[in-house]
Amino acid sequence: MSAVNGALELYDVDPIGLDRLDRAVLDAIISRFDGGPVGLGTLAVSVGEEADTIEAVVEPFLVRVGMLTRTPRGRVATRRAWEHLGVRPPAQSRAAQGMLFDDDI
Repeated sequence: MSAVNGALELYDVDPIGLDRLDRAVLDAIISRFDGGPVGLGTLAVSVGEEADTIEAVVEPFLVRVGMLTRTPRGRVATRRAWEHLGVRPPAQSRAAQGMLFDDDI
């Protein structure tokens, strides 16, 4: 095993660069909030992390790699996120059905 692979394994970084917190955020959006939308404050409480950390560190990377979108109603996991986590997306998400909840944004 190379030093790089060892370091990535030590820090729990997967092959596309997601770390533990990135995966926790995606998992929370998908498993607890049916893919979203979910507000930042609710998401932060759900994963036990500061909202500022999620907004400044996690979200920009997840948006860049196509795993997360930000809407006026909250954060939504993309189809790519569902597939990466090995979860089958529902035929229609709450967002697609227009059943959006008033969450903190």
